[in-house]
This record gives sequence, structure tokens and C-alpha cells, in this order.
Amino acid sequence: MAVELVIFDCDGTLVDSEPISVRVGTAALRRLGWTIDEAEYAERFVGCTNDYWLEQIGRTPPGWREQLNADYVAAVKAELRTIEGIEEALERLTIPCCVASNGRHATIRRSLELTGLADRFDGAVFSVEDVTRGKPAPDLFLHAAAVMGAEPERCVVVEDSPFGVTAAVSAGMRCLAFAGGVTPVSRLEGLGATLFHDPAELPDLIAALD
Repeated sequence: MAVELVIFDCDGTLVDSEPISVRVGTAALRRLGWTIDEAEYAERFVGCTNDYWLEQIGRTPPGWREQLNADYVAAVKAELRTIEGIEEALERLTIPCCVASNGRHATIRRSLELTGLADRFDGAVFSVEDVTRGKPAPDLFLHAAAVMGAEPERCVVVEDSPFGVTAAVSAGMRCLAFAGGVTPVSRLEGLGATLFHDPAELPDLIAALD
């Protein structure tokens, strides 16, 4: 079935923000007394919603969240880059594309602007703020497809987390999962996605789905 829409997750798929998030988040949890390393943090939290993350953490002392946010924003402004190979892939794609992320609109916009990708997705960015349930529920991807005028079965989702892959499969969409990021490959296997390691190959992988 011909692909009419490519839906990209943002963090870890378009922009290389996950290593920053994992590093800053792990340090913040250690300040709370957690005994957690970056590998465990990545396995548990990469791709989840902010509400889920806060629910898992529980109560925090005054000023803790503000410090976390300040640390993350500073690191993103200094370090954020695109995922290697993704710009080449976007240049070659002729199919309509959009972004659907568990992040908030302001966060997505900042990431796309800092990496020079904002113009590519102007008017085609969808956030967890747009739906009742974020990933792993299918709501966000179904909402994005409806607004963009594509049937779910004609959409391909590009993801990097088990939360996102689960959401895509639940939405009845085909899914390509980037296995070259911080998420352990074992967490992406067996969920119904096709794994890939080189984002520059995405146009060919998508064309092969038609």
C-alpha cells in the first residue's frame, strides 16, 4: 500500500537530544537519592511522556524541577544537533512529512529551531498537548494522520523508543525504528517495527514499503 505520510518522532529521531536528556535526567534523579545509571534511565524513560516520568518519580523538593529544566535547556542550547544522516534523508523524501512527539509544543519548536529543521515542518508539528493520551497510546499518531489527511494504513512512523513503536503499531501504522540511539536494541525488537541503523537510508526503506 502506497505511503502517503511519514510521521517522525522528534527526540532521538530527528534531533540528538536523548543523550542530553538521559545525562541530565540521571543526574537529577541521583540528587534525589536514586541509585540509577544512564543505561537504566534510558531503558525506563526514553520516549515517555512528562506526566509518566513525574508519576514514576513522585514528590520532589522545592526548586528541584526548576534546576532540572535549567540544566536541560542549557545543555540543549550548547549541544543539540540533528541525528547524523537525517538531513540527507529529509532532502530526498518527496512524501509529506510531519512531527508527532510526546514533548510539549514549546520544547519541540525549540529543538527544531536550534537544529535548523523548523521550516521543514512548518504547520505540521503535533504534540502530546494536542491529545488526551500520549504514547504508547495511538492517539497522537492518529490525530496527526487525520489532520494531515492520511489514512493510518498509508502512514509510516519513524521512531526510536518502545513507547513510540507501540503507539504506531496500535494505530495500525507501519513503523521504522532507529536502533542506533540510546534505547537498547533489545527494547525495540519484537514490537512490530522494522529496525534500521542509518537514517540516510530512510527514503529507500520507505520506498520499499510501497
